[in-house]
Amino acid sequence: MRIALDGMGGDLGPDEIVAGAVQAVCELGLHVTLVGDETTLRKALENHERELSLCQPASSDNDESPALEVSSAFSRIDIVHTTQVVEMGEAPLEAVRHKKDSSIMAAFRLLKNGEADAVVSAGNSGATMAAALKTVGRLPGISRPGIAGIFPTMKKPLVMMDVGANVDCRPLHLLQFGAMAAAFSKLLFGIERPRVGILSIGEERGKGNALVKGTHELLSKSRLNYIGNVEGRDTFQGDVDVMVCDGFVGNVCLKLSEGLAEAMVAMLREEFDKSLTSKVGYLLSRSSYANLKKRTDYAEYGGAPLLGLNGIGIICHGRSHSKAIKNAVRIAAELAEKRVNDHILDLLTNALPVMDAALAD
Repeated sequence: MRIALDGMGGDLGPDEIVAGAVQAVCELGLHVTLVGDETTLRKALENHERELSLCQPASSDNDESPALEVSSAFSRIDIVHTTQVVEMGEAPLEAVRHKKDSSIMAAFRLLKNGEADAVVSAGNSGATMAAALKTVGRLPGISRPGIAGIFPTMKKPLVMMDVGANVDCRPLHLLQFGAMAAAFSKLLFGIERPRVGILSIGEERGKGNALVKGTHELLSKSRLNYIGNVEGRDTFQGDVDVMVCDGFVGNVCLKLSEGLAEAMVAMLREEFDKSLTSKVGYLLSRSSYANLKKRTDYAEYGGAPLLGLNGIGIICHGRSHSKAIKNAVRIAAELAEKRVNDHILDLLTNALPVMDAALAD
C-alpha cells in the first residue's frame, strides 16, 4: 500500500506529519509519499534517521550497513515537491481553484493517476473535500460524499455521518450516508449487519424535522438494518452502530463530544490534586484511567474517512500528533486493501428502488 500524505497540512507543522509517516513506515510496513515543500520535508526527515535505521534489519555485513539501513527505510518514504500550501483559514473553493500546485491537490492527483492507494491530510477540511471532488470525483450514484466520524461507545465504536461536509441535506443524501457508513462499519469493526438509526429529538416515529421524517420513510423502505429514530443520549451506549444526520448537526455533536472529553479529563485532574487521599486513589486506579483515556482518544482512529469519493481519503484533526497521523495512514491502507468503495456500491444496490423513487421526487 502506498499512501499519499499531505506534508504541509495541520496546525502542528510538518514535523508531526513526518514523524507520523516514519511511524507508519516502521511499525506498519507501509509506503508513504510525503507531498509538500521538499526542503522542509527532508529537513524534518533528518531528525528520524536513527529511528529509520533501527526499524529494518541490516542490509549487509559490511561497515556501511547502518547507512544502507537508512537508505532502505527511506526507500519507503518518497517526497513529491509542491510549491503551494492551502492555509487552514482559506476559502476551500478559492484555494483549490487558484493553488493547483498545493500539497493537497498534488496528493489527490497521485491518487487519480494510480500512484497512491489513498490520501491522508490534516489540513483544511473543506479544501481537502474540494480537492478530492475536483480530482477523483464521486462514486457512481452518490449525490454527496460525507465525513464519517468515529465515536467510542460502551460496546463497539459508532460511525456518525455526516460530521461536517454537508450542512444542508435532503433525505436521499442521508439514505446514502447510512449505506456508506454501514459498509465502513462492517469492514472496519466487523459488524455483519450494522444497526442504522437517524439522529432525532425523540425515538417516536413522528418526532423530528422534515429532513428526519423524510429520511425515516426512505430508510424504512431500504434493506439496511434500520432501527428507527435515536436520540443524542444513545450515541455512547453502543446499541446503534451507524447514526445518520446532516453535517451541521453531526459537526456540533463531534465538537461537543471532543470538548466534553477534554473537560472531563481536566476536571478529574483537579479532583485528584485536591487531597492526599485522592492522589493515592489515582495511583491505585491510574491504569483504568489510562485505558479510559485511550478509548476516548481521537488519535486511536487517526482521522475520519471521506466516504463517497471515487477513491480513499482521510481527514485528520488539525491538531493531530504523530500517533494520530500514523493511525490515519493505517486506516487509509486498510480501507484501500479491503476495497471499501466496492462494498459501498454493493450495499447501495439494496436501496436502489428507494433511491430511484427519491431521485424522481
